[in-house]
Amino acid sequence: MNKRKLSRQQRWRIDKIQAERAARADKQASRESESLEAGEYGAEQLGRVIAHFGRTLDVQSAVDATLHRCHLRANLDGLVTGDRVIWRQAQDDSGVVVARNPRDNVLERPDPRGQLKPVAANIDQILIVFAVEPTPFANLIDRYLVAAEATGISPVLVLNKIDLLPDGGGELSELLNHYEQLGYTVVRATTQHEQGLEALHECLRGRTSVFVGQSGVGKSSLIDRLLPDEALRIGALSEDSRKGTHTTTTARLYSLPAPAAGTLPTPAADALPGGGELIDSPGIREFGLIHLNEQQVTEGFIEFRNLLGRCRFRDCRHRNEPGCALIDAVERGDVTRQRFTSYRRILESLKQG
Repeated sequence: MNKRKLSRQQRWRIDKIQAERAARADKQASRESESLEAGEYGAEQLGRVIAHFGRTLDVQSAVDATLHRCHLRANLDGLVTGDRVIWRQAQDDSGVVVARNPRDNVLERPDPRGQLKPVAANIDQILIVFAVEPTPFANLIDRYLVAAEATGISPVLVLNKIDLLPDGGGELSELLNHYEQLGYTVVRATTQHEQGLEALHECLRGRTSVFVGQSGVGKSSLIDRLLPDEALRIGALSEDSRKGTHTTTTARLYSLPAPAAGTLPTPAADALPGGGELIDSPGIREFGLIHLNEQQVTEGFIEFRNLLGRCRFRDCRHRNEPGCALIDAVERGDVTRQRFTSYRRILESLKQG
């Protein structure tokens, strides 16, 4: 597709805007340098980005865990919740972030234009939250799992609102049982009673986790139960559409309180003291995968991995080719037809994107 040719006036306006932005950034950098050299800020110290608001951040001090509203130096960009940073404190308890430490990992998702946008950094696991209502679909869950596998961050499936499950669990329970058979951790929870919350807290304890999922699945409601002292804005589920409303506007990191001794199971290896950390991200109704290629999507289905490279043809596309190891596995029942159909649907969506 050919790019639209810009007129001379349009090019002039773009250049003018870019020049103005560069001038503002240089001016801001000059003011910051003067302030730093004048001793208006204290010594460098370590911190953690708790929330991000454009050019300002909430940074938690690694020294005393106090929270400070900081702004970024003009030469810094792209910081996200969870980043470990170096910052300097002003006399009024505000501060300036002067550098970012290397990341262990970063979770990204494409924006509506297909450009990758970082969501959170330095996380141990992705909690994929879905609910009995709004109705979850296997293909949507598979999309989240593929995205998680592509990042190399362990995914955990969390079914919320289990109090709304029909007797016996129905098809949804069968679906979750299959994911458990594949090796995925599945946690069942509800905010209506304690059932499942202990298992969820055990999964979170000692780790930094990020919550993702459709709007309305109750991510913020779960966090409200896990963090009773935090004031979270809970959105009501639309009775008409049965779809959720967005309540979280920016990703924010919360520290979980340590459970009382003997009340909750403790994992054998704790990465963090206390109750761990979790990040609540803005609700999204669809997790795009247009930044991935076919090979990444294929490898995102973990039951395919031992089959890859065993097809008769090296360039097999896993459609109707004779001797396709994936198709043969479906016929044998080693791979479910539902997962294979979901895989093909995701590949088709890449073409459309």
